[in-house]
Amino acid sequence: MSSSPAAEAANARPGIAAQAARRRTFAIISHPDAGKTTLTENLLLAGGAIRAAGQVRARGENRRTRSDWMKIERERGISVSASVMTFDHAGQMFNLLDTPGHEDFSEDTYRTLTAADAAVMVLDAAKGIEPQTLKLFEVCRLRDIPILTFINKMDREAQDPYALLDEIASKLALDPAPLYWPAGSGGRFKGMIDLQRARFIPFAKKVANNDEGHPEPVPLGGNSTAAFLDAAEQAEVEEGAELVQAASKPFDLQSFLEGHMTPVFFGSALRHFGVDQLLEGLGEYAPAPKAVKATRAEAPIEVEPGDKEVSGFIFKIQANMDPNHRDRIAFLRLTSGKFARGMKLKVQNTGRQLSVNAPVMFFASDRELAEEAYAGDVIGIPNHGILRVGDSLSESGTLRFAGLPNFAPEILQRVRVKDPLKAKHLTRALQGLAEEGVTQLFRPTMGADFIVGAVGPLQFEVMADRLANEYQLEVIFEASPYAEARWIAADKADLEDFMGKHRGAMAVDIDDQPVFLAKSAWEIGYVAERFPKVRFERAKERA
Repeated sequence: MSSSPAAEAANARPGIAAQAARRRTFAIISHPDAGKTTLTENLLLAGGAIRAAGQVRARGENRRTRSDWMKIERERGISVSASVMTFDHAGQMFNLLDTPGHEDFSEDTYRTLTAADAAVMVLDAAKGIEPQTLKLFEVCRLRDIPILTFINKMDREAQDPYALLDEIASKLALDPAPLYWPAGSGGRFKGMIDLQRARFIPFAKKVANNDEGHPEPVPLGGNSTAAFLDAAEQAEVEEGAELVQAASKPFDLQSFLEGHMTPVFFGSALRHFGVDQLLEGLGEYAPAPKAVKATRAEAPIEVEPGDKEVSGFIFKIQANMDPNHRDRIAFLRLTSGKFARGMKLKVQNTGRQLSVNAPVMFFASDRELAEEAYAGDVIGIPNHGILRVGDSLSESGTLRFAGLPNFAPEILQRVRVKDPLKAKHLTRALQGLAEEGVTQLFRPTMGADFIVGAVGPLQFEVMADRLANEYQLEVIFEASPYAEARWIAADKADLEDFMGKHRGAMAVDIDDQPVFLAKSAWEIGYVAERFPKVRFERAKERA
């Protein structure tokens, strides 16, 4: 006799929940040049993602980061686009979300963090907490994302490790719980003590012809440690370890998951030292996917990872990852269910149904077909403009997750194409880039030129580079008469009254939402006082 659908769902649930429980989806955040991209590569290497190994060891023209696939990223050695790397290691599935390191791309980073369950904060051992690190940490705190700390570049001259821990405690209001303790830094760096297992992990200064890795850990104390540390060095590191253990709170998993404590790891990503320990810590401490708040028919609910219905949200759109194909990929973070290739999903806000026949798992710019996926996984859905950032997808089409924010840009410029015959091509290209979140696009109600908004000047460089390479459009950016943009909202009559009186300063964004363009922040304050029924908003929800 066949079982009922309810019984089938009950039987399916444990398998789905168990699969979700072995997922670890995490982002890496840092100030530029702290070593985030190098750590990303070495985590892939440590996780057995063999395709990365040759790239990590390569030299000259062949050396480029797997996660930095865009031409401008390879040329300038920076990350300006979030990317996803998936790998299986030690019985767990890791989804590594590599965020842009440059502060001009903070909005892309914010959107990526909405898809992460944990974050690795990379600190330069010589510089400590830098401004961009602080900003990204605040985003993590807003989203209650637990943070693991990796203090990088210990093979260079570094600050006193106690001072670094004090800085974490004072600037971030986090309790640092070191799980390892370094023996020196720079030329004196010899390795670190594993405080939990009472063993010493030696650091080997590699030479060009020696790529055999670092010596195996040895028991702390006695002749085994003496092979790597002289008596004074051993006494110094052991005394330091005793002091820090006495002064620091012991690591508490619950405190970490609640965002009050950060486990601290030390190492050198460039020398692949401490990376294995960090990956082990991620597998052991980072949380599995959690329940996500949503609404169904306007009623608030929580979507559990083990729920049978497949659901998720789009947190990123990326076009032209493969220059040989004019592709457009939507990044879907799954929140529940067992996804299978060929499944049909509905978009909540449009009701459109998609047959997901060619979903992909990512390895930076490389990809392969995803036959199945679970909560915590990130899959790519090829589409031609059907999906937008903030869309909620599910089998029923009734689930709605919180939309992702757009923030008011800090720089506004006019953009026009050098060849007037390509004006229509420019319109389509600008809309595509705006949908990805590369920049924001405003179309004035009066005048023909588009207004492009960005957080910083590097975004305009990336935009010009992509327009030239992907769309064959040479563009000119010019100063705009506007310095500020605000989304406006009010009752219909009040909104129409305001827009009629400020027609020359009105525009719409790519979602056709009204935007007020002002010459200064003072003007916004002045106009807001005169129109108290109109709301001038610095952010809007994309859904």
